[in-house]
Amino acid sequence: MPDKHLKIYVAGHNGLVGSAIVRQIESVGQHTWVGATRKQLDLCDRTAVFEFIDQHKPDGIIIAAAKVGGMYANIDFPVEFLSENLQIQTNLMDAAHKFDVENLVFLGSSCIYPKFATQPITEDSLLTGPLEETNVAYSIAKIAGIKLVQAYRKEYGRTWSSAMPSNLYGPGDSFDPNTSHVLPALIRKFHEATMSGVESVTLWGSGSPRREFLHVDDLAKAVLFLLRGYDNATAINVGTGVDLEIRELASLIAQVTGYNGQIKWDTSKPDGTPRKLLDVGRINNLGWNSEITLEQGLNTTYSWFVDALATGNVR
Repeated sequence: MPDKHLKIYVAGHNGLVGSAIVRQIESVGQHTWVGATRKQLDLCDRTAVFEFIDQHKPDGIIIAAAKVGGMYANIDFPVEFLSENLQIQTNLMDAAHKFDVENLVFLGSSCIYPKFATQPITEDSLLTGPLEETNVAYSIAKIAGIKLVQAYRKEYGRTWSSAMPSNLYGPGDSFDPNTSHVLPALIRKFHEATMSGVESVTLWGSGSPRREFLHVDDLAKAVLFLLRGYDNATAINVGTGVDLEIRELASLIAQVTGYNGQIKWDTSKPDGTPRKLLDVGRINNLGWNSEITLEQGLNTTYSWFVDALATGNVR
């Protein structure tokens, strides 16, 4: 894509990913963006989505809007995770096609890959084995989004693309103890344990699964990088290429939050996928690399959480 001014619609601009993309757009200064809150635009309302795209006529769309959550939420609400995500992404892509939006990036998740995929996971691992049982509904919805992008490319010649990030974290994340992902959930749990002075914290599982964590500001840079020039039907991985055990992550977060008590593990609870590390060779070869280390990211994310908690702005 040529270096020209674009009006970019960031679907989900108030969320973890969307807000980071907005920060990056404003920081670079080359493009402008439009957005709508959930009250202003229900992305499950097909008619409203079509009217919005027709009215604003964006040059590009980044689909960062999604029904998301951690293991608890995925287990308890499979209907919502499948149905709402299918509606959101289908409505946006159909509207983008009708009103001839040239540039589009669909954001998926590394959970699209098989539970026991060979590590690190390459893009061609998609649909080569069973998915992790606890988030099948969300995974199926995201796979459907990738396939819809590919279908539009094949049938109508669209130059749209899909990006698959690893586990994300950063400012604006959800820290809800019941529905958030593992990293922000641990930040909140250890923060509260530090404040209350409890002697031990009990966490789900064995702590042995390995996960890769990408700061959302790094993802935002990658998304604009791909929007400007990635024209390929294959969904591309975005990550750091580095992982660690959940028990290592817990120890790091305990240090960041100042927690000095004991960490216990409830092995009666599920671990999820044993390991999930993305092969990021393809995007690295294109010229993008992550920049924010996990230690740096944890410190800044915790500082953001503490400030947001003080002002009542934590989700």
